Amino acid sequence: MQKKITLTSDSHRCSTCMLNSLCLPVGMSTVDIARFEEVVQERIRVPKGDTLFNTGDPAQAIYGIRVGSMKTQLEDATGHIQVTGFLLPGEIVGLDGFLEGKQLSHAIALEDTEVCVARVNEIDRVIAHVPALQHQLRRLTSQEIKRSQQLVMALGVLRSEQRLAAFLVNMSQRLSILGYSSTEFILRMSREEIGSYLGLTLETVSRLFSRFAKENLIRIHQREVQLLDLPALRELAGSDYG
Repeated sequence: MQKKITLTSDSHRCSTCMLNSLCLPVGMSTVDIARFEEVVQERIRVPKGDTLFNTGDPAQAIYGIRVGSMKTQLEDATGHIQVTGFLLPGEIVGLDGFLEGKQLSHAIALEDTEVCVARVNEIDRVIAHVPALQHQLRRLTSQEIKRSQQLVMALGVLRSEQRLAAFLVNMSQRLSILGYSSTEFILRMSREEIGSYLGLTLETVSRLFSRFAKENLIRIHQREVQLLDLPALRELAGSDYG
């Protein structure tokens, strides 16, 4: 069950958050940061496996992941599920809903997760006084479009081994930005979820992980992954996917 946290003056705010370089526009003045903090007045804790929002829900906010990770997925009338993204700390969930006025996907916590809530009505109120916020929303929207385009390219063009290599390289890059190791990390998503995201079966994903391990590209134990030859994985991916 979600738990809402109302922020107080004693709470950790955007100006002191370790992720503010990812969330806040570069060069934002102290005054503008104070105004931006008016937008983020609460956080939500989402236990592992619970949903932050569902397809069709009114898009009343966008959410910045502070701790944890989430996946977004689509589900058709027959119950078929397509994972559309994995989101890490500092990344934004619900941006597609912000543009459309209703949520276009389900957002589900891959682990116990905490998100900062930016209400749409507060964004609309503050954005007129903080031009940098408008530029930030444009940048985030551009990133969302780029991510969608890269997923389409991966599903339509890349071979199965390229897709998995590109996925591992992408995770490496994003975790490195957060200050974590670029070569050793835990995959919070299951192999089945990775397969859904990459358009591969569970069996194919498992086979490719085993193949990569035999070729000394990676070492893997359950969800713990060590990238032994990152340059070779980049070469195999053959693109700037991610």
